[in-house]
Amino acid sequence: MYKAQFTTPIYPYLLLLPQMAIIAIFFLWPSAEAIRSSFFLSDPFFGSETFVGFENYTDAVTRSDYMRVAWFTLIFTAVVTFVSLAIALILAVAADNVLRGQGPYKTLLMWVYAIAPPVAGLIGIMLFDQHIGPIVRFVALFGWEMQVGVDYWDSAIAMMVVATWKQIPINFIFFLSGLQSIPKGVREAAAIDNPSPSSRFWTIIFPLLAPTSFFLMIINITYAFFETFGIIDVMLKGEPGNNPVTLVYKVFLDGFRGNDLGGSSAQSVILMIFVLALTIVQFRLIERRVHYV
Repeated sequence: MYKAQFTTPIYPYLLLLPQMAIIAIFFLWPSAEAIRSSFFLSDPFFGSETFVGFENYTDAVTRSDYMRVAWFTLIFTAVVTFVSLAIALILAVAADNVLRGQGPYKTLLMWVYAIAPPVAGLIGIMLFDQHIGPIVRFVALFGWEMQVGVDYWDSAIAMMVVATWKQIPINFIFFLSGLQSIPKGVREAAAIDNPSPSSRFWTIIFPLLAPTSFFLMIINITYAFFETFGIIDVMLKGEPGNNPVTLVYKVFLDGFRGNDLGGSSAQSVILMIFVLALTIVQFRLIERRVHYV
């Protein structure tokens, strides 16, 4: 196996320095500052701090509103992850079977991914507007008077729909790439052994997509936890009230709206630990069932 050779031992470290500097400045430093701030009660006006130990953590986890937001975050993450992966897989299978027009089909789907989350939230506001929203008018035909921004679960469903729609394109591209990387000989042998297309897909094709599915599951869970902030902020119009919010948005509300810097820091640390633990569990339990060809 060929190994890279460097004339100067320090040269590889110089190549890594820019990336390590970015990680240290934008990830490690803010994380360390959040952990430090979580043990203090901060005065946002005078900058003074009082050490309170784990009081911010106990206050966060014992409050009823925090637990309600935590449960909604879990439901939101599960729905967005499952539905976006399922729809993307269906679209990828359809595109893989298309012989003509693959280019325009993939291009139209990828356009959605180029939309920034706040813009996606603005589109969601228009789609779910109580007076002119086409989705609201459509569900009204079935007797459902949808009131986004007023009814808790109507707002939740609207946010889930927009967040799912935003994530489908990237899942679609990865699934399509995984399908097209399956050797043609494997497909032909599978067609001979199993004439049923649906049975052939679930017993042969889908297991070969296990590495791609596992990677996308991690990405989608992280997306639902953190990257949907812009969508939620725009759709709530800055007035959450009794509407559903996720944990990352609650960190923003308590820290920047409520000026509770210590409490919001504690919540961000709890969220970081939870997502890290969830990822470790997924790698330990689920990855064992994933076979890389």
